[in-house]
Amino acid sequence: MATNDTTKRIATSPRRVAVLRALALGDMLCAVPTLRALRRAWPAAEITLVGLPWACEFAGTFAACIDRFVEFPGWPGLPERQPQLDRIPPFLAAMQNEQFDLAIQLHGAGTIVNPLVALFGARQAAGFFPPGYYCPDPTTFLPWPERGLEVHRLLGLVDFLGLPRAGDALEFPLTGADVERLKTLLPEHHDPGRFVVVHPGASVAERRWPAEQFAAVADDLAQAGYEIVLTGVASERLLVNAVAAEMRQSPHDLCGRTDLGTLGALVSRAALVICNDTGISHVAAATKTPSVVISTGNNPSRWSPIDRRLHRVLTSEAGLSSAEVCHIAHELLEQYRRAPDAEHELVTI
Repeated sequence: MATNDTTKRIATSPRRVAVLRALALGDMLCAVPTLRALRRAWPAAEITLVGLPWACEFAGTFAACIDRFVEFPGWPGLPERQPQLDRIPPFLAAMQNEQFDLAIQLHGAGTIVNPLVALFGARQAAGFFPPGYYCPDPTTFLPWPERGLEVHRLLGLVDFLGLPRAGDALEFPLTGADVERLKTLLPEHHDPGRFVVVHPGASVAERRWPAEQFAAVADDLAQAGYEIVLTGVASERLLVNAVAAEMRQSPHDLCGRTDLGTLGALVSRAALVICNDTGISHVAAATKTPSVVISTGNNPSRWSPIDRRLHRVLTSEAGLSSAEVCHIAHELLEQYRRAPDAEHELVTI
């Protein structure tokens, strides 16, 4: 159990903190409860996120937890970004020049990145390490949990450092500008509860449910009276096109047209989200929008939403039929009808 006495592990209350988590959207949203706890523990500290280029937008969205953003140039052995080898030496020199009080390795187990975090040159470092591998400091590095939801694995470090938790719920701050941008994309259909978001993409091809199955579910929900909105990043254009081509109904295609805030506004006003086990499922969890998540392998044990009533995670070694997904989708739509005048809480910036 966490204590309020952080002096046992963190030498002093840090003024400048660097957090390394250079991952994709879903991974970043799962880290929000931990970032929130760091902010509550050290309200006067300057917290800098070290992340992938896209996460500059994430840092702006979560300005309540993050003060600054530093782009991570990649590192040999990490798959998230091809290392920009010529940029690594100046990146490390700049990090060392920052003279951080604390560098937190929140990227994962730490097999590859723990030596990197040590090179940040902070007065103290904390994070995770895999047993049997390099541990920078046993006082502040926790053995990487092999089981549990990602949200709770990361919060384990909060407990280990003796910091109070600030809850385990995800969140997604929205502004009026986010909603206004959504209205320009869906001028006649943006009202809450009128549409279903269908997101057929996933970062790994093996985690993608077939396009024709998504199309069958989308057509079924369109026949039930819902507008269908297809989403995806620009690189998923061919996949989204394949779903649209299989559909009998005409969807609204927003693939590659939503920034982070607009995506959050879209999901927050949807009646339901249908998706693979990927980042948008965590957006649905953060905005408390019902979702059907089609998962594979052992992913549910790590990446499932906490609320398994509002968010149904379906997996089957034999494969899932569109009829099975439609059944759960209609069940959720009946249970959690979004009021036409429902509004997601907005933040002011």
